[in-house]
Amino acid sequence: MNSDFEFLLSFGKSLRDRRIKKNLSQEKLAAEAGLHRTYIGALERGEKNVSLLNLKRLADTFGIELHELLNFNA
Repeated sequence: MNSDFEFLLSFGKSLRDRRIKKNLSQEKLAAEAGLHRTYIGALERGEKNVSLLNLKRLADTFGIELHELLNFNA
């Protein structure tokens, strides 16, 4: 497996775990972050490379600092 893809998969798993712990559906997270549900799904599957602004939106939605969102095992 490509190391870039593995990195994206690790981020996606972390995002999914955080979303589930907050009891949010992909649709609810997307709506609160101003993103599309399919984009959230693609991030969680490691299919998309997230932008810095979207990372900020996600962190704000989770009520955490940006660096906390990026703290995952790659």
